[in-house]
Amino acid sequence: MTDFIIHSIPGSPYGRAALMILEEKGLPYQLRPVAPGTFRLPEHLARHPFGRVPVLEHGDFSLYETQAILRYIDRIAPTPSFTPWDAKEAARMDQLMNINDWYLFQGVSSVICFQRVVGPRLMGKLPDEDLISAAMPKAHAVFAELARLLGDRQFFASAELSLVDILMAPQLDFFFETPEWETLTSAHPNLRSWLDRMRARPSMVATTWERVAAMAKAA
Repeated sequence: MTDFIIHSIPGSPYGRAALMILEEKGLPYQLRPVAPGTFRLPEHLARHPFGRVPVLEHGDFSLYETQAILRYIDRIAPTPSFTPWDAKEAARMDQLMNINDWYLFQGVSSVICFQRVVGPRLMGKLPDEDLISAAMPKAHAVFAELARLLGDRQFFASAELSLVDILMAPQLDFFFETPEWETLTSAHPNLRSWLDRMRARPSMVATTWERVAAMAKAA
């Protein structure tokens, strides 16, 4: 099978999800790093008109939006499948993937993890504690709902790994690096156990910020 090309930046949780599914499927891929500060340059806008990552190239086919990338890879390389066959479980997966994008990332991870992890690491910025404090009520609401939907299952949508686990693991792994993780999960041990299981998977070990940075340097 033709190598997959992922245009992304080390540290991107969405880029990491795209790399993770390729690792889980055992598919060949290449990382094409997008340098910080170049997202709005014509070269990258030609790949992604909204100036984000990741972007997938597979032969002459190009695709952006992480959910679309995950679903495409799951369809063209269907073994193992990461989409539940049961309609209700598949619907729960879809719901949770949208929770990830609209409620966990927007206004929560995009604030707290950016302030705690991305800004200091990439830009040398000190965290804005006021912005973090303002995001915490929404963060608590999102984490409580994620814990409720996870319940006592090993994975979010079904008994087996699905696309939502792959999409969400990089987001929650970012939180793991922040002091807010303890506060947000103290009442939700199931979320902690889930992340422990995900962090032990080879696909997560292979796609840490440090590992992806090494790939980018070698590219």
